[in-house]
Amino acid sequence: MSEQADPLPQSDAPLPVETESSQGEVSIPVDLFGGKMNTEQFKHVLEAALLTTTEPLPVAELKKLSDVSLDNRQMEALLEELAQDWQGRGVELTRVASGWRFRAKPEMQQYLDLLNPQKPPRYSRAVLETLAIIAYHQPVTRGDIEEIRGVAVSSQILKTLEARGWVEVVGTRDTPGKPELFATTKQMLDDLNLRALQELPALEEIGALLEQGTTAAA
Repeated sequence: MSEQADPLPQSDAPLPVETESSQGEVSIPVDLFGGKMNTEQFKHVLEAALLTTTEPLPVAELKKLSDVSLDNRQMEALLEELAQDWQGRGVELTRVASGWRFRAKPEMQQYLDLLNPQKPPRYSRAVLETLAIIAYHQPVTRGDIEEIRGVAVSSQILKTLEARGWVEVVGTRDTPGKPELFATTKQMLDDLNLRALQELPALEEIGALLEQGTTAAA
């Protein structure tokens, strides 16, 4: 006969969650888990899952960790609380395009490099310009890129971006020759620690952001 695992021990009374319904904030019941664990204990479960994965975890995956049904807003509220718990430390919980993840704060990188020196990939100006054009004008064809840049775009540039996981073909344009349409990926947003394309900075700042992103993602 298989043994049943004992439930997680309950600590003191569950921590209350402040709510302001008038402002549209999410109300999380104090006894959210039917007495099996309190809210603080479940945040520890989320913390463990996020600290032991190498890829961002979407809310849909994180909801599988709970024995009770949580809606997306409740889960996101718990994750926001967890992110606040980690404020002031060398590691932070952030939300990116693919989900939630822990990462070392950028100012910690110089010290981490002492343990594991890395040379991040260096991309040519042509590669970065091409990526910026795709990001801000997508979906675009190779011809569109060449028209904006004013020079020919080699196949190697696009292959480099596709190999990095930052660009993908999303279809073809309904014109003679059916040219491929290129767009950026969630992977690019994840590497730049962004949630959506709307968070991209002004065009003149994109080069610096991309260099930071390649360093962090290396």
